[in-house]
Amino acid sequence: LLLDSGTWFRLDRPELRRLRDLIEEAKALEDRPSDSLRLTPVQAGLFDELVQLGVVTEQSERWSRSAGALLALEELPHPDPPAGLRAELRPYQLEGYQWLSLLWDLRLGGVLADDMGLGKTVQTLAMAARAKADGSLGGEAGPLLVVTPTSVMATWASQAATFCPDLDVRVIPETEKKSKRTIASQADGADLVVTSFALFRIDEEAHRSVRWSGLVLDEAQFVKNHQAKTYQCARRLPAPFKLAITGTPLENSLMDLWSMLSIVAPGLFPDPQRFKEFFQRPIESGRSPERLDALRRRVRPLMLRRTKDLVATDLPPKTEQVLDVSLNPQHRRIYDTHLNRERQRVLRLVADMDKNRITILQSLTTLRQLTLDAALVDEDYAGKCRSSKIDVLVEQLREVAAEGHRALVFSQFTRFLSTVRTRLTEEGIGSCYLDGRTRDRQQRIAEFTEGDAPVFLISLKAGGFGLNLTEADYVYILDPWWNPAAEEQAIDRTHRIGQDKPVMVYRLVATDTIEQKVIALQQRKRDLFAAVVDGGAASSGALTAEDVRELFAS
Repeated sequence: LLLDSGTWFRLDRPELRRLRDLIEEAKALEDRPSDSLRLTPVQAGLFDELVQLGVVTEQSERWSRSAGALLALEELPHPDPPAGLRAELRPYQLEGYQWLSLLWDLRLGGVLADDMGLGKTVQTLAMAARAKADGSLGGEAGPLLVVTPTSVMATWASQAATFCPDLDVRVIPETEKKSKRTIASQADGADLVVTSFALFRIDEEAHRSVRWSGLVLDEAQFVKNHQAKTYQCARRLPAPFKLAITGTPLENSLMDLWSMLSIVAPGLFPDPQRFKEFFQRPIESGRSPERLDALRRRVRPLMLRRTKDLVATDLPPKTEQVLDVSLNPQHRRIYDTHLNRERQRVLRLVADMDKNRITILQSLTTLRQLTLDAALVDEDYAGKCRSSKIDVLVEQLREVAAEGHRALVFSQFTRFLSTVRTRLTEEGIGSCYLDGRTRDRQQRIAEFTEGDAPVFLISLKAGGFGLNLTEADYVYILDPWWNPAAEEQAIDRTHRIGQDKPVMVYRLVATDTIEQKVIALQQRKRDLFAAVVDGGAASSGALTAEDVRELFAS
């Protein structure tokens, strides 16, 4: 191009190609396409690249004073921990507190995605205590609403009392109708209000009528489905600051991450369909590494993640091992008979995966249960066919107990856990038990932490988060499944700060069954998580028709 000055200007310069790519990305993700390009503070990563190209020089100084600070942790403001905090923050926790404080001051949302067991709760409480001290939380500013799984509500209350006793904390354990008290009256004068996802959903209108200074979603994977009501409640709640806390910001697909970000940073990727087309499909197909790199850069300013390997170097080692279980002859005959039947059924349905997904998953569940105990599928087998897995588990636990160790045993199937408990009692091995129907949850936990029973039987759904069980140093996963995130959460009940013994993890896998193939397929989701959240190479995260065919292959 010949400029008016007589200078020749090359149009194939790398800077121009990069500028074109950035503009195309921003325009592709806009929910309301227009001739101009408008960016919001949550798009710090995109803006920073434009600054580097010299495109937005005039705005860059103002930007650097605000959201640009998110781009480099080493340049964070360094507020001291609040005076009322009764905890010695580790260096990475101090850094997390300072990052959260910056988000709070700028009224920008974010995702605190530290590995499980690194103290995300205390970092958040420290931020809340500082906000109270400067007058931006409590009083006329309104309380901070913390929404958690039911099982974690008591943990927030107890940790707040321990670490930040100056905070006025209220726990709302019932609906307005049942308690006969409005949410507004219960929150009046509080600094921190803790409730559950279920109650938050039921009393949505009542929560929206309260003036909140902010919203914290603990175990935020509970809002990963953007079509569910819980997600909609969190999205609609008026609050100037929203924070998602989770060790697993991505479990099944990139849409999990989109859901969280659309709540805490709604201007980042406004339209889910455009996000799918621009990021999810190219990345999960493995065809577009440049889109993966772009997504990492966009997410980085609004997500803080540290892994135990990097920051908790004083933690003892964790060793993971697959423990092969050979089905006894009778167990094998029953499994193979059902496998042939379910294989014929599923392979006819898999051509239309979306339409038949529920039926296919039912067949997969049937086979999973058969690897555990045939009686889970047909009660006529009870007492007639011994569970091969229980036989192996009992041998393991007998040795663990004899050597003075203690173990956590996890399963997704509560009926199977009950069978294990009965067998352990018969063998004279003491155990404690916890599942979703347990009423006296805290008492059961205390029985294990303060008692001497060597085994704690826990359902994966009820005990996969919100527990600190460093008394145990062995973990047994009885039924590994497609989503490895739930297993990692369970393992981290004991491999966390406070553990002073090496942790041994065993996944019991029935040989020559569907479980062996599941273990291989699990790695794909780990790869996707590592690619987007931790860095690495991406692979498909969704359960596809080809995956199902592989599971049922002879």
